[in-house]
Amino acid sequence: MAEKKSVSITEVVKNYGSQLLRFISSKVAKTEDAEDILQEVWFQTSRLTNLNEIENVGAWLYSVTRNKIIDSYRKKKTESLEDFAYQDEDGDLNVKDILLADDRYSPELSVFKEMFWNELMKALDELPEKQKRVYILNELEDKTLQEIADEEGANIKTIISRKSYAVKHLRKSLQSLYDDLKD
Repeated sequence: MAEKKSVSITEVVKNYGSQLLRFISSKVAKTEDAEDILQEVWFQTSRLTNLNEIENVGAWLYSVTRNKIIDSYRKKKTESLEDFAYQDEDGDLNVKDILLADDRYSPELSVFKEMFWNELMKALDELPEKQKRVYILNELEDKTLQEIADEEGANIKTIISRKSYAVKHLRKSLQSLYDDLKD
């Protein structure tokens, strides 16, 4: 009967490290999360008293890795701002999802929302009353531009123009917040 070769943790890390990282990276969104999971796998491996007792080290490592990936999905993570923001077809950053997101578990999101709302209200107050009203009715109260035109007794093109001027002003006024969000 052939003797089993002794295996060290250093050899295991060397032989399986890059494979496991690729495997984890294919299952999680962020590289940092993949690296954290791999670190947890190595920590659990290092706690073994005798690595040589494991019949198939590779299979054991992949099993532990899968379990760590599942654990990471189950954990309640705080959400970061970039998880909510995205660019629309025009390349504009859409923050509506951020403003409507539940911020109970994310201090970063809560601070950003408060800052954004304060800046938005300040910028809206700088607008002429008719532009401000059209913007609020359309964007915050979800009325269509046609509904607003009917309510105001105005031409639809006038309402579109008011909204356009409001959006241009708000983009300019809120540009620094958009830039902060992108960084």
